[in-house]
Amino acid sequence: MRWIAAFAAAASLVRPGPARAQSPTTDPTLEQLLAETVAKNPEIAQSRAAVEVEAHRVPQAGALPDPVLSLGIQNDGFTSIQIGKAETSWYWIMLTQAFPWPGKQGLREQVASLEQQRAGARLARVQLSLEAQVRRAYLDFILARDQLALLTELQALWEQAEAVARARYESGQAPQSDLLRAQLERARLEQRRWVLEATVINGLAVINRLRVRSPDEPLATPAHLDATADPIPAGAEAVAQDAEARSPELKLASVGIEQAGRQVDLARRERWPDFSVSGAIMPRGSLVPMWQLGFNVSLPIWAGRKQGKAVEENQARQVSEAQGETAIRQIVQLRARERAALLEALVRTNRRYREEVLPLSNATTRSTLAQYNVGRLPFASVLEAFGSYLADRGSYLESVAEAQRVAIAQLEVSLEPVAVAAGAMASASVPGARAQGGSMGAGAPTAQGAPAAAGEAKTGTGGM
Repeated sequence: MRWIAAFAAAASLVRPGPARAQSPTTDPTLEQLLAETVAKNPEIAQSRAAVEVEAHRVPQAGALPDPVLSLGIQNDGFTSIQIGKAETSWYWIMLTQAFPWPGKQGLREQVASLEQQRAGARLARVQLSLEAQVRRAYLDFILARDQLALLTELQALWEQAEAVARARYESGQAPQSDLLRAQLERARLEQRRWVLEATVINGLAVINRLRVRSPDEPLATPAHLDATADPIPAGAEAVAQDAEARSPELKLASVGIEQAGRQVDLARRERWPDFSVSGAIMPRGSLVPMWQLGFNVSLPIWAGRKQGKAVEENQARQVSEAQGETAIRQIVQLRARERAALLEALVRTNRRYREEVLPLSNATTRSTLAQYNVGRLPFASVLEAFGSYLADRGSYLESVAEAQRVAIAQLEVSLEPVAVAAGAMASASVPGARAQGGSMGAGAPTAQGAPAAAGEAKTGTGGM
């Protein structure tokens, strides 16, 4: 019969496809995107320029003050120039060079050098964050594209279902409601397709913005989420140690403590006076020229209100930086351990999907189809079975994507709280599929391309 052949074709649509080795987090396309972003992105270029700015300040901080050249004239009377006639009339040329107290120059240079290291830590944060943005944008682009492919698969299934329902209705073996329901769901799918197509276009624009390309420049990649290798979980202790070693915020705080310590030393050294040496020659025309040599010392008589308070200020800053470093270290360790635990759970979830959930869901669908063929189940049961299987497929895609997001957050050393998308740990988050009743209404894609249930919670693993 025609409807049996149609359902056999429909069943072939829900068989697992061949495994691929391509991963969206390691494939050549992504590596090229990352290289382009690092080379061209203006935010990275701005941070590099900031590091260069601080590098140029280091020698300035250790340089001596500019010498002062003084020119003048001393004359007896107002009627005529008396130089060469009066012994107390002369020109003078004086050069004065100031010298800070020994040790001040070195400390100022150290403070400036540490500021350069802080700028380097900020550059590292910008680079890690932008690379993570590229990875997440690429991942979301592939997810939306795979959801679109799943929607296409679902649409083909509904077309087959409509053909079967029409054949059975025309032969008087099924009510008209079966045909109308199939037509209704196929119309709904077309609406959801438009949203997913827009999501793919917007995702491409995000990627192209990050790599400084035209928003509509195409991106060809063979990557698919359903063939992505899961990240390899590591122990919580190892992940925490790696995060501490690579965290730009922790580096920034550690350098801040050291810099505050050097500023305390410099403030203490400022209590000691600076001095200057001056030399002058005074030509007197035909008379014997005169010369002068001077030595000047600053008097820090206001040290109690000035230099002393500077010491206290920088000591308080050192305490503040130390407390901030402790707080950041705690957050880094907490986020690393959270992500390690979550990644392990997601990897186990994905393994369960591949080994049990999807095969069992597929077997259930085929069994339901066989029972419908012999008239033991109604048409709605078959539709529900197909919808349930496709919901499992969609939830599996979300779970795979979420595992990659957690791994991306680990690479980013993000301080953002960990939050897993709702679809990653639950079923029925497929665009256009609902496990119950087969009405395909739940989990419709939002404007961001994620299923509605997942889109509300899809934040947190690395500042999504």
